[in-house]
Amino acid sequence: MPAPTPAPTQPSGPSPPALRLLFLLALAAGCFHGLGAAPLFDLDEGAFAEATREMLERGDLVSPYLLGEPRFDKPAFVHWLQAASVSLFGWSEWALRLPSALCAALWILLATAALARVWGERPALLAGAAMAASLEIPVLAKAATADALLNLWLAAACLALWLHLREGRRLWLLAAYAAAGLGFLAKGPVAVAVPAALAALHLLMRGEPGRLLRLAAEPWGWALFLGIALPWYLLQYRAQGWAFVEGFFLHHNVGRFGGTLEGHGGPLWYYLPVVLAGVLPYTAVLLAGVPRLRGLWREPERRYMLLWFLLVLALFSLSGTKLPHYVVYGYTGLFALLGLALAEGPLPRPLWLFLPPLLWFLLLLALPALLEAWAARLDDPLARTQLAEAGDPFGPWWTPALAGAAALMVAWMLLPERRPWPGRASRLLTAGLATTLSVSGLLLPAVGQVRQAPVQALGLLARERPEPVVMWGVNLPSFAVYAQRLTPRRLPRPGELVFTRADRLEALPGRWRVLHRRGGLVLALALP
Repeated sequence: MPAPTPAPTQPSGPSPPALRLLFLLALAAGCFHGLGAAPLFDLDEGAFAEATREMLERGDLVSPYLLGEPRFDKPAFVHWLQAASVSLFGWSEWALRLPSALCAALWILLATAALARVWGERPALLAGAAMAASLEIPVLAKAATADALLNLWLAAACLALWLHLREGRRLWLLAAYAAAGLGFLAKGPVAVAVPAALAALHLLMRGEPGRLLRLAAEPWGWALFLGIALPWYLLQYRAQGWAFVEGFFLHHNVGRFGGTLEGHGGPLWYYLPVVLAGVLPYTAVLLAGVPRLRGLWREPERRYMLLWFLLVLALFSLSGTKLPHYVVYGYTGLFALLGLALAEGPLPRPLWLFLPPLLWFLLLLALPALLEAWAARLDDPLARTQLAEAGDPFGPWWTPALAGAAALMVAWMLLPERRPWPGRASRLLTAGLATTLSVSGLLLPAVGQVRQAPVQALGLLARERPEPVVMWGVNLPSFAVYAQRLTPRRLPRPGELVFTRADRLEALPGRWRVLHRRGGLVLALALP
């Protein structure tokens, strides 16, 4: 009687040296590839970069200003980092984005080190590589905003609390207080609210309210927190008075949660599709893990990570103001669990595992045709003109690169799971590398060519003119960065340049002469 054929087993995944190499490649691609490939994006990147430029121009390292007006959106920490970068390397997109890339790389390295300390090298490296080789985190890593800086210190605080609760070492608790202070200096109260709420929920669920009180009453921790965060807030209050308290705390923090700011609202389920797309190509792993939530919840260390993600998801789902990157504040916990799933298995069948990234690459392949069909239906004349005048923003590599990525996904679905072919976890990490490179190397440069290249071109032209320049009818602060000129938002006076939309010229009072026109935007001279 023949021996029974053994059931096929899922390959264990990459060897330790191969996994370390994949991690380093993911870190380089996710955090540093394509830093200067696209112009600055408005509104956020332009606003942060211009506030940094005006900080250096004014010689005032305390109070950020934007287009000549006090800017109370965020503290000054990120502007200090950007100012240091452009002072060292000169004014360029990659220099303005470099602090975010370094913060994101340090964030991923800290998370990987903390997870390795508790769960071992393999799941930690898989989690770190997945964070870097994904869709949403690398976009944030290459944005000249405060979000990567906030994520670094928020994650450091939550991870330090995790290690303290596990090991009981006071050093980790003090590190959590220090990280919260740096986070408070990076973006404000959210850097304290998330770690504090996470520790409170975790300890209350474990029936340890006394320990929670001891955590909150650590005198040296409070000394660290206040010593780091308080000086700038006191200096800013002395410089700006109650307007700072009202603008920063009441409007941009309390008001952001309680109401919809700048039209950024959404339904209660807003973040569900954001997460499913944001974790690409690991969407199938995430969905396959839903039935295992009860098991994760029973294990305290894994419950902490799950609670971290669910807390952020619930907090910002209930917030009146919603933006896609808010949920990233909980991604460290989510990707920690994804790293465990990649290490421990079982992973979904290849057909389902690689279907989400395959659909992503097919969508990008179809994007030029979709935009061409969509352009005629656009109501906004500016967007319609930008698309019409952009030429071919996709470039010669768009179709072959994306077709190759899609073919690779099909191959990963069909190739046998035995040597010399890599296993599912290795294949998924290569899909992650392809995903993040498709964004930083193809999608963002194409979007930048359509939406921001006209702003960049007119800003550079304005830099060569001697006349004062103002902005009217638009809010595109990256223009001022490229012009290297203070550009207040107001009506022009005779003899001044005005940057505005072409379709709003007729509403501009007085007489004017168009000097340059790009993509539905104009640079005009106001005449006497």
